[in-house]
Amino acid sequence: MTERRNLAAALAAAVAVAFSLFHLWSSFGGTLATLQQNYIHLAFALVLVFLTNPAFGTGSRLASARWAVDGPLAIAAVVVGVYPAIHFLDIAMRGAGDPTGLEVWLGVAATLIIIEATRRALGWALPILAILALLYAFLGPDLPGIFAHRGFSLERVSATLYLTTSGIAGTPLQVSATYVAIFVIFAAFLDVSGAGKFFIDWSHAGLGWMRGGPAKVAIAASAMMGTVSGSAVANTVATGTFTIPIMKRAGMSPAFAGAVEATASSGGQIMPPVMGAAAFIMVEILGISYTQVMVAAAIPAALYFLAVFAMVDFEVAKRGIRGIPRADLPDAWAIFRGGWYLLAPLAVLIYLLVGIEYTPTKSAFFGVVTVVFVSFLGASTRMGPTRIWEALRQGGMAILETACVCACAGIVIGVLMLTGLALRLSGIMIDLAGGSLILLLLITMVVSVILGMGLPTSAVYVILAILVAPAMIETGVNPLAAHMFIFYFGVLANVTPPVAIAAYAGAGIAGADPTKTGLIAFRLALAGFILPFMWVYEPALLMQGEPSRIILACATGIVGILALSGALQSYLFGRKATWYERLLLGAGALCLIKPGWITDLVGLGLLAAAVASRFLVTVPAAPAKAAGTAE
Repeated sequence: MTERRNLAAALAAAVAVAFSLFHLWSSFGGTLATLQQNYIHLAFALVLVFLTNPAFGTGSRLASARWAVDGPLAIAAVVVGVYPAIHFLDIAMRGAGDPTGLEVWLGVAATLIIIEATRRALGWALPILAILALLYAFLGPDLPGIFAHRGFSLERVSATLYLTTSGIAGTPLQVSATYVAIFVIFAAFLDVSGAGKFFIDWSHAGLGWMRGGPAKVAIAASAMMGTVSGSAVANTVATGTFTIPIMKRAGMSPAFAGAVEATASSGGQIMPPVMGAAAFIMVEILGISYTQVMVAAAIPAALYFLAVFAMVDFEVAKRGIRGIPRADLPDAWAIFRGGWYLLAPLAVLIYLLVGIEYTPTKSAFFGVVTVVFVSFLGASTRMGPTRIWEALRQGGMAILETACVCACAGIVIGVLMLTGLALRLSGIMIDLAGGSLILLLLITMVVSVILGMGLPTSAVYVILAILVAPAMIETGVNPLAAHMFIFYFGVLANVTPPVAIAAYAGAGIAGADPTKTGLIAFRLALAGFILPFMWVYEPALLMQGEPSRIILACATGIVGILALSGALQSYLFGRKATWYERLLLGAGALCLIKPGWITDLVGLGLLAAAVASRFLVTVPAAPAKAAGTAE
């Protein structure tokens, strides 16, 4: 039994390394034709899923028979991936309207294999959605009202999903097979080189002395790790392993420590220059450059981390939790001198993306090369053959979940487009909102968060970009602002109960109750919920407009975030805020959402009244203490 497990692990490692090498090659030499690139990518991912997620658990009596199931599935995954990659020219000439019998059944097999692989890798949520979409394609004539359609044959559905770029091999998988894959590999090389540890150590040395310093270290480290990881859960696990124990030792409860890490790590998906997979999908849907998306996300990302920082700061201030004495901290400058060169790959990546305007894939490729090159500047970071192999293995393993998500989401999107439901639902959303933009935004927020509880951010974004974004744009919302709105709330779903997956990951590391951790994470993220509404009404927050307008939008955004944080945490300049001060702070923050001199002046007036009250009303401040429990 042990020998078989070792064989499976060795085979999976070899496939993962080959997976990474394929993407390094295609990123430098140029991607293949769409069907070729996408299906080779998918075949690698599916094989890895079946090698690493066995049909029967190791404790099952059927574990020894796993190869009777997983072996054929892995072989079938290769077949359904290789066929369109080889015959892509013939398929393009004939079109999906004239599939052969073999292609119809290969399409059926591909669909079922993708659903099963996604179930193994990510659970039931997205596969159930795909199954419901397939049922909808066949049962249309029996459905009522606006949901009815003429129905489609097995041949038509299979060919559309398998042989066109409107189904499995659509935009989501295309993004996974190009942008996402190479950036994930880039992140793996940074991790293996020791950049992650450098970010955490540097943050600890620089911020640990502040009140609640360990929590602020977690925020800073998660922000820096987020620039390369692009995953809320991966970021939580990577940085939380170091930061959560430090927070607990400083007197913070396990639930609070896990919540801080999860909330900060979730922002990694909106943190340039890498961001999450959904950002690359946005590039394809909007038809703009990745640089434009990256620049647009810069201010929202900074404001998000400011919101989390303020919420945590006010929380620990109320409880009187101090930082770590400076004498007990390492020298930040010494740490920087010892690892500054690990920042070079990020600098090269940004320069190539923004300065020279290389493609994202080629920029990331040279980022990987830079990691290997600069790693030799330090003995502890040097990447020899063993470390390079490990980075390639980690990169290949990290791609497979995104590939499954994108392929499975392609099934859903293919059906929505084939049946015309996507266009009809946009009209329904507008009618339901009654022409009110704020009501449409609130509905979209709720739908995004609900979907995000069970689906990865990229899947949430893809589905709502097709269903809801057109309705928002039709009501006058800036297209980039509409797509960023959906993307952002899909990210916040990671810390929104009852299924706050990033918070659950943090709870696991902290040894805390998952539900309690999720509720605290949600509370810490609440101040950030105001941000998307602000940039919908004022796209200057997305770097859209004149410099003076961008500066003014940033200023009101910062004030609004701090005010809302104070209202939510009941904290104002060194003491607990009274109920009416909280009301003034919250109302003032909400007034700053909508741009305009009148709303800005009203909002600032309300905030000024709260500040004046702070110095006129005497309320005892919380006593300071070196250690305590923050929850």
